[in-house]
Amino acid sequence: MNVVDAKSSNIYEIALNKTPANYTALTPLMFLQRAAHVFPDRLAWIHGERSVTYSKFYDRCRQLASALNGIGVKKGDTVAIMSPNTPAMLEAHYGIPMTGAVINALNFRLDAETIAFTLDHGEASVLLTDRSFSKVIKKALGLCKVKPKVIDINDAPLEGGEFLGEVEYEDFIGKGDSNFSWKWPDDEWDAIALNYTSGTTGNPKGVVFHHRGAYLNSIGNSMAWQMTDKPTYLWTLPMFHCNGWCFTWAIALHAGTHVCLRKIEADTIYEALQKNRVTHFCGAPIVLNMVNNASPREIRNFDQTVNVMTAAAPPPPAVLEKMESVGFKVTHVYGLTEVYGPVTVCAWHEEWDSLPPTERAKKKARQGVAYNTLEGLTVADTKSLKNTPNDGETIGEVLMRGNTVMKGYLKNPKATEEAFSGGWFHTGDLGVMEQDGYIALKDRAKDIIISGGENISTIEVEGALYKHPAVLEAAVVAKEDSKWGETPCAFVTLKEGKTTTPEELIAFCREIMAHYKAPRHVVLGPLPKTSTGKVQKFILRDRTGQIS
Repeated sequence: MNVVDAKSSNIYEIALNKTPANYTALTPLMFLQRAAHVFPDRLAWIHGERSVTYSKFYDRCRQLASALNGIGVKKGDTVAIMSPNTPAMLEAHYGIPMTGAVINALNFRLDAETIAFTLDHGEASVLLTDRSFSKVIKKALGLCKVKPKVIDINDAPLEGGEFLGEVEYEDFIGKGDSNFSWKWPDDEWDAIALNYTSGTTGNPKGVVFHHRGAYLNSIGNSMAWQMTDKPTYLWTLPMFHCNGWCFTWAIALHAGTHVCLRKIEADTIYEALQKNRVTHFCGAPIVLNMVNNASPREIRNFDQTVNVMTAAAPPPPAVLEKMESVGFKVTHVYGLTEVYGPVTVCAWHEEWDSLPPTERAKKKARQGVAYNTLEGLTVADTKSLKNTPNDGETIGEVLMRGNTVMKGYLKNPKATEEAFSGGWFHTGDLGVMEQDGYIALKDRAKDIIISGGENISTIEVEGALYKHPAVLEAAVVAKEDSKWGETPCAFVTLKEGKTTTPEELIAFCREIMAHYKAPRHVVLGPLPKTSTGKVQKFILRDRTGQIS
């Protein structure tokens, strides 16, 4: 009988070590490598009349990596890219990290000052930029301290659009080696991407992703959506947003086809659904609204099942109900930039299929349960971390933990420490835990309205407004009130060709919800939004001071 020395490790650690034979760092780059090996002739991407196979896609990504390596890009460098949803943007998600560098996909809706800040903060050494953004990029380059090498992307014939660099993208990668031996990460904790938060107050924070998290969340997306072999994915979600919620990598996992779109409009979406037989696309509720409210001229018939994944602000049940009524199968997910995009899903139960449409939509509007790849999800008191009861009423903060939580905020240890307080990632979102263990968001911590001591969820009030047939968009904020402390104030955009009055909307809400929750004031007009399409509620709060 062998006796293990008490001072030694447990028996499963003795001479059982990590070696190249039994351990490899996880990276989503391997999805492309495998797809090119197993399905070399499948279409990897379609862009207008252009398309390439997986074999060619892999070659082009290696050429990009080789060319970047040739100008000195190395591990730990930042390579920024400013582009719509184009093949170059897709290739950057592989070619840049193949060098060991980190991709920083820039939000093309930002102003020059914010772009300059992100280039400086991320210390970009190279900038790939689509010629259509030359005006804002030229101004940003004049403002920032770093002086990245600029490579121009000439994706489409354009009137105007200045060339800012010394080389065009196709010429640049043409000098690269398609057999480049790319760099597998030394450690799966190595950074793969840098993304910036919206920065509605102060400068945006740089969120750092690692290879392990990107790999796992790609798989989590696949499982949550029950994706099968060879999906055709339409790029309505900006690839700059959490790296396209990791679908830039996840589609290669299934050797699927990316359908690229430069402009996201109802007619181009419907055209792609019909022409390319799209099976999947992602979009915030604003995109769902665009599809829902398309004109007869824009709508095209299609006969395949189209799976839609939606997140961002909780979609009103009325929007979900209409989407499903016209043939889209909607999956509702929830997440944040700090967790690689979506990490929870309203996992569907077959018995809910028999519910009336409105009740089904209410079920689906919840944020649900953790992905298989997220280790912890709860609703708890922010300070004590004590879980709230599963009563669907007690509000707490949504907390998360696991391998698909960011490395942290770049150069901001204080903010990182605060975000990870108590061993959980603090989302800043308020919600409830329902009896079946599904979470439902109620508000951002800063958005909850306290009226006469009662908590009012702005999401609930917005959901009521969306049920009105004339309402296109709605946002609700707190307005100071001498008697109640705060009362709900709604800002509403009407559908084209529809009319109503603030008084009618207030009366409508009072018919379907408690009177104290209904808005006391309604303002009609367009909503101010961030560059990522989120409503800027701080601007609306300021406007409430002008309302008598």
